[in-house]
Amino acid sequence: MRIAIFTEVFLPKIDGITNRLRHTVARLVAQGHEVLVFAPDTAVAEHAGARVVRIPSAPFKPYPGVRIAAPDPRIAWELARFGPDVVHAVGPAILGLWGLVAAAALRLPRVASYHTDFPRYLPGYGLDWVEAGIWPLIRNVHNLAHVNLCPSRFTRSELSAHGVHDVGIWRGGVDTDLFHPSRRSLDMRMRLSGGRPDGPVLLSVGRLSPEKNLSLFTSVLDALPDVRVALVGDGPARRDLEREFGARRVAFLGFLQGEELAEAFASADAFVMPSRTETLGFVVLEAMAAGCPVVAANAGGVPDLVRHGETGLLFDPDRPQEAIDAISRLLERRGERTYLADLGRKAARESSWEAETRGLVQNYRKAVVLGSQRGIAGRMARVVWG
Repeated sequence: MRIAIFTEVFLPKIDGITNRLRHTVARLVAQGHEVLVFAPDTAVAEHAGARVVRIPSAPFKPYPGVRIAAPDPRIAWELARFGPDVVHAVGPAILGLWGLVAAAALRLPRVASYHTDFPRYLPGYGLDWVEAGIWPLIRNVHNLAHVNLCPSRFTRSELSAHGVHDVGIWRGGVDTDLFHPSRRSLDMRMRLSGGRPDGPVLLSVGRLSPEKNLSLFTSVLDALPDVRVALVGDGPARRDLEREFGARRVAFLGFLQGEELAEAFASADAFVMPSRTETLGFVVLEAMAAGCPVVAANAGGVPDLVRHGETGLLFDPDRPQEAIDAISRLLERRGERTYLADLGRKAARESSWEAETRGLVQNYRKAVVLGSQRGIAGRMARVVWG
């Protein structure tokens, strides 16, 4: 197939969506598909054999690192010249919307996928006033697509309840060769623990932002004086968190990638996910693959990955004592910790990128069938542009 992908973020930016896309694009190309990516102008020019069309963009001030791409005539021109079989807008906001509109004008089959819980993020950025109008906007944008996708059952129910049609699940995968228990490293444990590797080390990986509920670690540190916390990642709340934790037992490691990130997961005693707003939580899957037992908020899409008492422990994010009790239980019971780590690793191995990408292609083919009667113009464009 010829596949055009529109994304609001792309490499070299580091986040869950770019992680998903770098693996997916590479697998699509390896499976014989031709891929063209549309992304903001800070993106790389090529990835895994796929060309990237870089669209002029401007910074989004409330959230550093995110850029807004304005309408650009090249979008329709490049799309028509490429003549895709299907257009996929990933997390459509601005650039994704232009992509869907251009694809609709060319009568091309369209897929949109939802990955970020925007309505629950807004209050943390002082944008409460936008919340009332965000769901109608999400519904209208996503209903430009023939097929909609999201990462979890929770998110699918929420989208369907707000009037988004034809919602399926595209969970995404994990590299179980990279994220592996054998990556455990004393040097990395020294970094995670601030030079005190003998005590319990809790790990959190992801964006440092208000919606991640990272202040929960204040209660954990108060209740468990031997515990140290390592925060991997960066984001708009980093300075506030550094002030909040002060000289307490918290190490800020910034962004880690590849083998370093895999070592961090394998070298901690537990992975803690306090966020209430995850549509899935890729980092949970990576922790499970690395053999790091998971303690996570029973919210959003995380319960699709973590079965309480089997592949991890869940807690109510509004009850810090539940998190403290779950962490204490995990740290005190070595046998249960090993049991949860083993089952988590087994569950993660069932989610390969290869299999998930084949499932995505099936959804592309479904969109082609649904949009076939309106795809004649797109096929004509391919002939015209060669």
